[in-house]
Amino acid sequence: MVRLIDVPEPERTVITDLQCPTYNQTPFTTPVPARQRHVAIVSTAGLIVRGERPMLSSETGYRSIAASVNDNDILCSHVSTNFDRTGFQQDTNVLLPRDRLLELERDGHIGKAADTHYAFMGATSPVALEDKARELGRSMLALGVNTVVLAPV
Repeated sequence: MVRLIDVPEPERTVITDLQCPTYNQTPFTTPVPARQRHVAIVSTAGLIVRGERPMLSSETGYRSIAASVNDNDILCSHVSTNFDRTGFQQDTNVLLPRDRLLELERDGHIGKAADTHYAFMGATSPVALEDKARELGRSMLALGVNTVVLAPV
């Protein structure tokens, strides 16, 4: 995942000038101050650790990816023929921005990057994923994770 400072002009200006949408909804929970956040990443890229069975289309389970797993051992089993893996093959952070999260921790912007991150198969109905997503949410809470970065594909 490229850092904004590394994006060439005029693209950088276009990105920084984008207006963020506003929503007329109140969060269902009070946010934790950033420096107290224990952050995990949840990707929908069908990521697996080398040696695991690839995720199947419409699979409703998720995989755990330890923060200690080497980038070269994280594989993408996403099944869409429309999915371009080129960026991921060059930089794992495109689908699982662990390095950026560690930088936020190192620079004191967040409290802690989680020891484990997670991946679902994105080519699956969100309704079908609900039970496992709730299960994962309870598991992350039990581990002290209080913030999730969603990395959708």
